[in-house]
Amino acid sequence: VQLQASGGGLVQAGGSLRLSCVGSGNTFSIIAMGWYRQVPGKQRELVADLLNGGTTRYSESVKGRFTISRDNAKNTVYLQMSKLKPEDTAVYYCKTTTVTSRGSNVYWGQGTQVTVSS
Repeated sequence: VQLQASGGGLVQAGGSLRLSCVGSGNTFSIIAMGWYRQVPGKQRELVADLLNGGTTRYSESVKGRFTISRDNAKNTVYLQMSKLKPEDTAVYYCKTTTVTSRGSNVYWGQGTQVTVSS
């Protein structure tokens, strides 16, 4: 599976951005898609993810402000980010987990920079 993320940029605090991540390849084996973020010197952390059955998880820091969704027909996962704060500044990565008869695998996109100015 290959992932292509887009939608990052520079935005003022309180603004909104929508990230997109398009999957290609063996997308039929995807069981979950999600978004993580990382700032220099810190570990990559979960922002939100979405399982095939519709279950979602959100980091406490983004609950009520971010929404994850998926368009299965387009093999795309979105992250709608609203009420952005400077502390949301990070490189955002999309991630997918696949399961096949040979086991599970995790794939990462290339990352997209989100910068929130105060």
